[in-house]
Amino acid sequence: MSSQFHGVIPPVVTPRHPDGSIDTASLTNLTKHLLDGGVDGLFVLGSSAEVPYMTNAERDLVVSTIAEANNAAGDARVPLIVGANEQTTNRVIEEAKRVIDLGAEAIVVTSMYYAIGNVQETETHYRAIHEAIDKPIFAYDVPVRTHFKLPTDLLVKLGKEGVIAGVKDSSGDDVSFRQLLLAAKDVPNFDIFTGHEVVVDGALLGGAQGVVPGLGNVDPRGYKNLYEAAQAGDWAKAAAEQDRLADVFEIVYTPNGRVSGGAAGLGAFKTALQVMGIIESNTMSTPMLSLNAEETAAIKGILQRNGLV
Repeated sequence: MSSQFHGVIPPVVTPRHPDGSIDTASLTNLTKHLLDGGVDGLFVLGSSAEVPYMTNAERDLVVSTIAEANNAAGDARVPLIVGANEQTTNRVIEEAKRVIDLGAEAIVVTSMYYAIGNVQETETHYRAIHEAIDKPIFAYDVPVRTHFKLPTDLLVKLGKEGVIAGVKDSSGDDVSFRQLLLAAKDVPNFDIFTGHEVVVDGALLGGAQGVVPGLGNVDPRGYKNLYEAAQAGDWAKAAAEQDRLADVFEIVYTPNGRVSGGAAGLGAFKTALQVMGIIESNTMSTPMLSLNAEETAAIKGILQRNGLV
């Protein structure tokens, strides 16, 4: 099966200064860290970027900053895949056109949210976006945020007709993910990515083209090593690397219940990057709380035992 996109494509987090403004210097440094880690693409303005909390000006600044750092990488430059995150079709089209002008080479689109739709309206949603923009579109299946699970038969239908170029699956439903892989195995140029950090070896064994791991911000080289082992058919090596990454993933469980679920995971990634000296601050978008010194110390211990600091 031919493939347009593949490998490790981390969803880039958004560093902020302690005053809440976007930290472009840290974002540039983070982009270099990811490229040095051998990633195959960059997913910008996804959930890990805290995109719902960002103004349009902040979104533009993030895309342009990452695009500039990526373009400056020369031969290490990778495809830039950008989320067009809005509630309804026309707003998505407007957002998509804006980020394409800033350098997006593919677009990631959820089903509608806030609006109450159904399968027929969701199909119309993706077809209208496909007609309006001339870039590959990935369907983003993230029901925890949209409250709608994208049906497998709809995704395969849209893939066969070239409406979407693939799927970024963050459903957490490993059964439906495997069913999607099986149903789409003969669809050309239809690339399926898991967003599940700790079962990547299984996803690749099942036929996934790659992974979009939030934890890849912290350890991009680890995910690249896992992917390369899988591509070589060395599943024992892939599993061993996945086991190590699963231990690194323990950082998301260090928050003590003081912060929300969203702030816990993303806050752990940012705090790890701060401990590693890659970004300046672990500040979260308002109104989310940042992780404290006790939580930071616990994360540092996990990083130390895995050789990341």
